[in-house]
Amino acid sequence: MSILPDSGRAAERLDREVIGWLTTVRASGRPQTSPVWFVVHDDAVYIQSQPHAAKLSNIRANGKVSFHLDSDGAGGDIVTIDANAEILDAPAPGLVDAYSQKYESVIRERIRTTPRSLLDEYNTTIHLTPRRVRTW
Repeated sequence: MSILPDSGRAAERLDREVIGWLTTVRASGRPQTSPVWFVVHDDAVYIQSQPHAAKLSNIRANGKVSFHLDSDGAGGDIVTIDANAEILDAPAPGLVDAYSQKYESVIRERIRTTPRSLLDEYNTTIHLTPRRVRTW
């Protein structure tokens, strides 16, 4: 059973927001927060990364992470997720299609490339299993 919201404002935001924030922990013990593109798919949060990104080294050393969305600008509409992160050998079934569907217009219009080309560069999949979700 998923602990991710399946209806309401938090679910809508997890479905449509373009940027989320992933916080990992560096070897020094300091947190490192990175803006990321993400997809909620099969009761988990997935992030595609370049294979040599620091966040991957951090996750390999400590898989406890936090993921959140920005507020509505007035301190409300907040979604935070504490999760266990793992790096997958390959994307989960259906993930590439879900990623392409969510970001295709941004990839083509802003970055001026194709979803396939971008996913070839961001070819490492991070899988977040939510442990706790907070919304307000």
